[in-house]
This record gives sequence, C-alpha cells and structure tokens, in this order.
Amino acid sequence: MRLILLTCLTMIAFASNSVLNRMAVDSGAIDPSSFAMIRVLSGALALCMILTVRGGGLPLWAPGRAMGAISLAAYMIGFSLAYATLDAGLGALILFGTVQVTMFGWSALRGAQPTMRQLTGAGVAFAGLLLVLWPRDWGGGDASGTILMVIAGLGWAAYTLAGKGARDPLAATAANFVVAMPLLAVLLVGSGLHAAPSGVALAIVSGAVTSGLGYALWYFVLPQLEGQTAAIVQLSVPIIAILAGALLLGEPITFIIVIAAVLVLGGIALAVTSPKAQADRS
Repeated sequence: MRLILLTCLTMIAFASNSVLNRMAVDSGAIDPSSFAMIRVLSGALALCMILTVRGGGLPLWAPGRAMGAISLAAYMIGFSLAYATLDAGLGALILFGTVQVTMFGWSALRGAQPTMRQLTGAGVAFAGLLLVLWPRDWGGGDASGTILMVIAGLGWAAYTLAGKGARDPLAATAANFVVAMPLLAVLLVGSGLHAAPSGVALAIVSGAVTSGLGYALWYFVLPQLEGQTAAIVQLSVPIIAILAGALLLGEPITFIIVIAAVLVLGGIALAVTSPKAQADRS
C-alpha cells in the first residue's frame, strides 16, 4: 500500500508540472522564460539539498554531463514556451507520446529487433500523436506550441537515454540541473521578462517540489517496481494532466483529445507489455 501511494504521488507530481506551468503562464503572472529559469534554479537547489542530506558528491564533470545538461535545457525551454498556447492536458499528451515514440525509434535504430506487437503498438501510438499534431485547431493549442512541445519531448527522450547508464541517477540529475542553469540564462534572458509573486511561487513549486522532490521520489520507488509496471504506470501522467486541466483550469476535453489519448496510451501499453519488452527490462 505504501508503494502504491508513493507511486501515485510521483505520477501526480509529474502531471502537476504541466498544470503549474500552464496556470502561471496563461494567467500572465510570469513569462515562459522566467518560469523555466526559476524552475531549474529551484529544482537544482532542492536536488542539491537532498544530495547533501543523503551524502555524496555532485558529479559536474562526469562523462556525458554536457549532453545531459543540453537535453535538459531543450526540454525545459520547449516545455515552458509551449504552454503559452497549449492546454495542460494536450501538452502532456504530446510530450509523453513524443518521448515514447522517440525512444522506441532510437532503440530500433540501435539494432533492437521489435516484435510485431511492439511495431503495432508503436504505430498506433504514432497515429494518435499525428492526430494531435495535425495542423488544425483542435481547441487546445496552435502549431508553434505543438512544435515547441515536440522539441521538449525530443529533449526529454535524449535526456532519458543519456542518463540510462548513470550509477547515481539522483546525483546526475542534480548536476544536470546545475549545469543547465547557465545554458537557460544565455538562451532565454531577453526583453519581456516579468514575474509577479504568484508566478514566482508557482515556478518554485514546479521546480523544487514537483520536479526536484518528484524526481527524487521516482528514483526511490523505481527499483521497487517491475519494469513492465514502471512503464505502464507512467501512462497515467497525461490522463491526470488532462483531468486536472479540465477541473482546475477549465480546459475542454474534446472528442479528438479523447481519441488521441486512447490511441497514444493504448499503443504504448501494447508495446511495453509485449513479452520481448518485458525481457529487455529484466
């Protein structure tokens, strides 16, 4: 029961990032660039504090740190800027679908031999992703927001792949946040920056709590979950974001979003529950 509760809290934390970002930016309380920078800064501080309490060094110069920091910066920039126009639930669905399809494609390019079930699942998920990416107004975003969220998804997929071999994921994540801060400052600092206290507060919560503490909690529960369970439970994140966006932000749940969510999440579930996928994770 304790593991179930902690896992649910982790998924809620992940989905909350979409809601908090959309809530802060859409209300005009903060601009997307300031939100991203404050989120990374507060996340870095929270992760470094956790690392200090737990013990262990901060591997700033470890091999692959540049790739980790650059991909994290790409995710943060695309994520925050996309929510200037995308609904929280739609953004989470595009992000999640892009990440999973990209990782599947990378695995195939690296020589993995997918089964017919995996190919079918990936195809269904990709079809659902195309449905929400198609250049029409589905009542939840526009082309620029969609492109930015795809960039965020590509960045998070690269970040995930780069960190797969990390011996200490928590320390590596803290180091990536620290190194990503100057990158964000260079890329995002400019005109039009503004931040009301409420916007700053939402960015800090997103960085320190739902990102920093959320990642730390995920690293705690992940070793206790079977590979298949860990993959499937993450399918709840876009659903939570869609429902929270509707309840807290008044975002519409359109028929197209429902169909796309069924296709994307159903296709991914079909792929990750195949016998070969389970064997690869064991």
